[in-house]
Amino acid sequence: MRSRYSAYVLEQADYLRDTWHPSTRPAEALRFGDGLRWLGLDVRRHVQTDADHAVVEFVARSKQGGRAARLHETSRFVREGSHWFYVDGDTD
Repeated sequence: MRSRYSAYVLEQADYLRDTWHPSTRPAEALRFGDGLRWLGLDVRRHVQTDADHAVVEFVARSKQGGRAARLHETSRFVREGSHWFYVDGDTD
């Protein structure tokens, strides 16, 4: 989760695509918000539900055009081989 947050901060679209599960990965190119500045990540909860599935709840804070925002998401991850992939998430 932290590496994906860092990839958003650094606008590393290739890394984000590589860590997104193919079953839910967007077909279109990832876009980043002009002037969007990420301010921090708070991982609230991490639960490994079995050997190959995990849930991560987090809050990411950002600012754009003078307006603060927060993204609160509960994300689902799956492990295939030795790699973890982001599957999807629910936001508040």
